[in-house]
Amino acid sequence: MTPDQLAAAVRAALLDVVAAGSLALSTDDVPDPVHLERPRSRDHGDWATNVALQLAKRAGTDPRALATELAQRLTAVAGVAQAEVAGPGFVNVRLEAAAAGELARTVVEAGGAYGRGDALAGRRVNLEYVSANPTGPLHIGGARWAAVGDSLARVMAAAGAQVTREYYFNDHGAQIDRFARSLLARSRGEEPPEDGYHGQYVVEIAQRVVADATAAGEPDPSGLADAAALEAFRSRGVALMFDEIKAALHDFGADFDVYFHEDGLHASGAVEHAVARLREAGHVYEADGATWLRTTTFGDDKDRVIVKSDGAAAYIAGDIAYYLDKRERGFDRVVLMLGADHHGYVARLMAVCQAFGDTPHVHLEILIGQLVNLVKDGQPVRMGKRAGTVVTLEDLVDAVGVDAARYALARSSYATTIDLDLDLLVKAANDNPVYYVQYAHARTAAVDRNAAAAGVRRADGFDAAALTHEPESVLLGLLADFPRVVEQAATLREPHRVARYAETLTGAYHKWYDFELPDRSRLRVVPQGDDPVTDVHRTRLWLNDAVQQVLATALGLLGVTAPERM
Repeated sequence: MTPDQLAAAVRAALLDVVAAGSLALSTDDVPDPVHLERPRSRDHGDWATNVALQLAKRAGTDPRALATELAQRLTAVAGVAQAEVAGPGFVNVRLEAAAAGELARTVVEAGGAYGRGDALAGRRVNLEYVSANPTGPLHIGGARWAAVGDSLARVMAAAGAQVTREYYFNDHGAQIDRFARSLLARSRGEEPPEDGYHGQYVVEIAQRVVADATAAGEPDPSGLADAAALEAFRSRGVALMFDEIKAALHDFGADFDVYFHEDGLHASGAVEHAVARLREAGHVYEADGATWLRTTTFGDDKDRVIVKSDGAAAYIAGDIAYYLDKRERGFDRVVLMLGADHHGYVARLMAVCQAFGDTPHVHLEILIGQLVNLVKDGQPVRMGKRAGTVVTLEDLVDAVGVDAARYALARSSYATTIDLDLDLLVKAANDNPVYYVQYAHARTAAVDRNAAAAGVRRADGFDAAALTHEPESVLLGLLADFPRVVEQAATLREPHRVARYAETLTGAYHKWYDFELPDRSRLRVVPQGDDPVTDVHRTRLWLNDAVQQVLATALGLLGVTAPERM
């Protein structure tokens, strides 16, 4: 019996109570679905629900009285071994062994679809992350967003959302001018301006700009007049830098559906369109020769200039136009992932959202990530190879590999600062989280190979009631919980929940694999010696393969491979 099936049975029992007419409840009062959770102690059963506590006041009765009626009806449900009232009105449910064990076959037969749901069905989500300026290699903070953002896109899609991954290509403004001046200076053998960009990568990009121009039969751009030279280095240099960023992200397993160019907002008239919309709504005014957005109406600490007195668009004007553009493209959820230094942007962007008639934190969500610190040999890692003092995505991947980097960056809440121990992440040991989980998957594959060699085949039999030992019950309980974990990861925007779940499932699997019965025998999938193959062996193979499937799915949601050999 799956959790969804049990939840449906609990709801049906509640509807029977309502139909009896003894309570002041209607069928509309009964939640759909009914919430179930795993008790902290296995002594309290397989599942518990607090629905009687939720409905008792509305029903005009005592919670324990309602829980008692519910428990009485649940005991008659096929597959339920026991339902009893606990505490102020909880109902604890214990499944029959066969009903619980059936989940192993359900998982294997569902394959990669197990764990997917429809909690976000019908939602069109624009998820923007990384969006680093094309003025240098992607740094470690951007790498964290790449891992978290791509994982979040995967779990939201698994929950039924239609997700568009978007990268905001910031190719407009002062930082691009500084980058072009830095490239030009390096091409002429000079130091970049004081406010420019430094690091070996600037030299490399400048050399490539010159080489590409020469190969195309064009004059050396470094020898042109300053205005023409700057334009040449701006157009070619930014394109080369962004190509490097996209290549690094692709190699990291983080590809995007849309690369949106900021410059297009200004060239297309989107900024003027957005300002006009806000003016029509009565939120724009003129003062001191500038055009202002009255964001204080919506909780911002001060109004914001959107068009400066010289007629140039202020920085926030691009943000305003970009948000409106996303909404007009049909997205009902706009999710932005920003770094810790952007915390001050939240209030003003939420004010913009509200000025357009939208609901803050619903139509627009902003996730603020925290810093990543790298440690090697017990000391902070401060120097990058190409970018001076900046540690880049390539530096991290060179040090530990893609899988370890992605897993380590995604397994903690983005809202917390994390320290990554580079020495730990390359260890083939259980204290390395990614190795721990990947090794468990490889172990399930090894069990499959050994079972095949011994003639143990799933297709030859399955006895759900055979999975009666405590480690098997724990595994089944965790497997049952996977769809809920994925749903929570998606709805709470916390993909790290999938990683932590995978580690818990891994621990339970290793305990099952190593478990000794009182006679010192093991819960073996492969019989020993001349012992015959039985349905017990085959059923344990189903359980092994169910764990394998869920581990593979969980790792896939994090963009990490599930190896069959290690």
